[in-house]
Amino acid sequence: MRTKQRRRSAGFTLVELAVVLAIVGLLLGTLMYTLSAQTETRNFSGTQQRLEEARELLLAYAVANGRLPCPATCTNPPVCSAGSNGAESIATPAGTGTGGTCTVYFNGYLPAATIGFNPIDTNGFALDAWGSRIRYAVSQTSSPHFTSTFAIKNNWSTTSPADIDICKHLTAANATTCATTANRVVSSGTVVAVIWSQGKNFSTSGAVSFDESNNNDAFAAFVSRTPSPPGSADGEYDDQMVWIPIGLLYGRLIASGILP
Repeated sequence: MRTKQRRRSAGFTLVELAVVLAIVGLLLGTLMYTLSAQTETRNFSGTQQRLEEARELLLAYAVANGRLPCPATCTNPPVCSAGSNGAESIATPAGTGTGGTCTVYFNGYLPAATIGFNPIDTNGFALDAWGSRIRYAVSQTSSPHFTSTFAIKNNWSTTSPADIDICKHLTAANATTCATTANRVVSSGTVVAVIWSQGKNFSTSGAVSFDESNNNDAFAAFVSRTPSPPGSADGEYDDQMVWIPIGLLYGRLIASGILP
């Protein structure tokens, strides 16, 4: 009788095992959530750093060449096995100097090969920390003004970007402007180029809201706002964006002696 009692007390009952397993599961779940959150924070910060690095490389290219580069193109999205392979794509070369009219203006990719950006994928396209290709748009105003050395040198004092709009929110796809001053993140006529990441969700879901789809089309209205999850009032949004103000571009060119 005592032997049976000793055996019973030395082992675990099914209830006790269930409690232990539940605690272990809870701890593992908490750990996995913490690691996932840390990974997302790291990727968000890493992407922001890459966008800012891309902006500096674009400005450095402008100082070295007297113009901004054209966007790279992708003719077989999302694979992008055809196109300019991460190099700028010029449709019509300028008659004088370098550069020319771009193949695309608002729905292109960062010309990583042209400006020396890394990391890149096997097709030469710049990557954000989520593993997606970094996008790039440049103003088409008085084309090829901002992408031609001769044009920007001779007409810079009378030409400002008049097309790119950075908006707080948009309610329809393929928007061309922010529509109102109150809906603008920055004043109209001040942004000459935009660099952005389509965020974590793009690789699995694509552009899932009006705000994200407007960053993915061929029009000049872009959205930059605080990230929001699925089901939010303004729709899901996790794109990240930086831009080049015209004052910054002209300031760098003046300081380097390219202008006037």
